[in-house]
Amino acid sequence: MYNPSRTWSITLAISTSIVAQQAIAEFNDDSHLTLEARNFYINRDFRDNPNTAHHKAEEWGQGFMLRYNSGFTEGTLGFGVDALGLLGVKLDAGRGTTGAGALPVQRDGEVPDSFGFIGPTAKVKMAKSLLTVGTHAPTLPIAFRNDTRLLPQTFEGAQIVSSDIDKLTLTGGQFRATRLRNSTNYEDMSMFADGSSGGVASDRFNYAGATYALLPNLTTTYFFAELQDNYSQHYGNLIHTQPLAEGLNLRSEVRYFQSEHEGRTNVDNRNLGTMLTLSYKGHALGASYQNQSGDTGMPFIGGGTDPWAFNTVTYHHFLRAREDSWQLRYDYDLATVGLPGLTFMTRYVSGDNFEIAGTNAKEWERNVDIAYVVQSGPLKNVNLRLRNVAYRGSRTTDIDENRIIVGYTFKFW
Repeated sequence: MYNPSRTWSITLAISTSIVAQQAIAEFNDDSHLTLEARNFYINRDFRDNPNTAHHKAEEWGQGFMLRYNSGFTEGTLGFGVDALGLLGVKLDAGRGTTGAGALPVQRDGEVPDSFGFIGPTAKVKMAKSLLTVGTHAPTLPIAFRNDTRLLPQTFEGAQIVSSDIDKLTLTGGQFRATRLRNSTNYEDMSMFADGSSGGVASDRFNYAGATYALLPNLTTTYFFAELQDNYSQHYGNLIHTQPLAEGLNLRSEVRYFQSEHEGRTNVDNRNLGTMLTLSYKGHALGASYQNQSGDTGMPFIGGGTDPWAFNTVTYHHFLRAREDSWQLRYDYDLATVGLPGLTFMTRYVSGDNFEIAGTNAKEWERNVDIAYVVQSGPLKNVNLRLRNVAYRGSRTTDIDENRIIVGYTFKFW
């Protein structure tokens, strides 16, 4: 006997199976899996403490970063998932030489042989809008993750980015916790601001912003951020590029931060910075000036997060209360002289007009980077970076530092 209900049930089941298979196929076809291997060595010499037990910090480790990015299912709403797997392996570090930020240190002063982390992220896409929930590695002007050691810093929360309106990108979100670059666990976020008091651990970092292309060579960005019970912050910038002659270009950028107190803190800071960079056939010469006012230094999420200020460089941030600083920077891409893959960078930053313990002080830092990416042969795309740092400060500290970083990314699909 003909049973229409049964027939409809079978048809629906088959149709659902076909749609599911198509959706999964789209999900898998656009997926990517990579493994980044990073060998990281750092040696920091405290020049002002040459005869003490803790006169240097030295760490060496091997890091692995497995990244999976799926495609999206078909339909008005596309669903997907990303995943980040991190593993750090100690190669050398011992009592008295830890503290460079690459490897975790236990309560007994020992460094574990390995440490790891797994962070999933769910994502939903509609048109040109993307919602992500889970693990994030933000590169926002008000929250820029640190990736200058063995493994990158991550945040846990939700974010939405929309580019549905032409020339306009809208961003908003909330982070609930952070995992530091040498940690395995999430924890509440803290504030760092020179001269501040009253800061507390917080599980709410809220932010929203927009970037708009006013002209093909002129863009502007605005963000508002709040680390609950610590500080609120407004950020704005303008970026302009101008060709001056054949091969000669000028890039101009202005950044402004205005930060106010929340809760029981005393945060009070204005930071205005500008940078001009002139580039010509592989050469780039830049100069920046940064002026701060207010009772404290510019606040940012503590624990290694990089403040998006012009004079935040390899070792120091130059964001002490009322500190003014300037920078000269030179970059050279040696591909222009027949050495593709080889680059060079050096910069010098000087800061003054601040006090330490009621006494006028000043500081400076010099960085030199030499990087090379192998262009051919069995080691093609292996990258090597040599980084040298010298920092000197009156009434602060004196350090010399060297870093050696070797990396390679395996692309499975």
